[in-house]
Amino acid sequence: MHEDQLHIDVGIARRLIDESFPQLRSASVRPVDSSGTVNAIYRVGKFAAARFPLQGTDPEAVQGWLDSEADATAEFAGCSPFATPRSLGFGRPGLSYPLPWSLQTWLDGVIATPTGLETSDVFAADIATLLESLRQADTRGREFDGEGRGGVIGDQDEWMRTCFANSGDLLDVPLLRSMWRELRTLPPADVTVMSHKDLTPANILVTGERVVAVLDAGGFGPADPALDLLATWHLLDHDRRTVVRTRLGVSGDEWLRGAAWAFTQAMGVVWYYDRTNPTMSAFGRTTLQRLIDDLEIPR
Repeated sequence: MHEDQLHIDVGIARRLIDESFPQLRSASVRPVDSSGTVNAIYRVGKFAAARFPLQGTDPEAVQGWLDSEADATAEFAGCSPFATPRSLGFGRPGLSYPLPWSLQTWLDGVIATPTGLETSDVFAADIATLLESLRQADTRGREFDGEGRGGVIGDQDEWMRTCFANSGDLLDVPLLRSMWRELRTLPPADVTVMSHKDLTPANILVTGERVVAVLDAGGFGPADPALDLLATWHLLDHDRRTVVRTRLGVSGDEWLRGAAWAFTQAMGVVWYYDRTNPTMSAFGRTTLQRLIDDLEIPR
């Protein structure tokens, strides 16, 4: 998926796990079929998962990221009404893999899909419960750190130029440019709340119509309250989005900023993963179509 992606396979994973966690030498190690783009994941026995970063050249920097991710995930767990994996420790680099990696608890469930539960009132209510709970979490005086999505919409201009330039053969770029010209001018948020920051379908586990767990909470931190609203565009149809909006009491500008954050993420995954991760690319297309079909989105 990435030009600088590291190689990891079940044999390498087995050796690394045995070296760093000898108590798990009798546990099975199986690759997890995932559309994730940051880590290669291997299930270890029944209760753990090993996560190997797919990119990175500086072990010290990666360890810092893993430490930060574990701290953020623990904080998220204290705020979320749904389970999230917890850190079990870190593994050491080996001869065949040059970076530190993490071991987490395994949670059962099925990965949500962009359309599988889009008409479910039960699922929409769970998404609303999640967002409501995160908005109530204490920011402890922290503000958005300036990294990635979650600050000022217009700061995404350079990224969007890259996306438009790479999407000419894939999407209706003139229409999408027109939408972006309007969305980028939305006024910024005047408050900050705690945000998961990456509520894509791949990060929601379900059983039946119910959310049972939220994955990849390592980016949990303060951001625009509209940022986590992107989940409604990634996962729900118009009527179910309205259910969430009404329950949260979201204003017009905030709702449109949520659409804008979903737009920036969806535009990126369509072209970047077009050939290497079709599941990710397809989810971006689904989100963009929802945005195009929604009459409230300016263009």
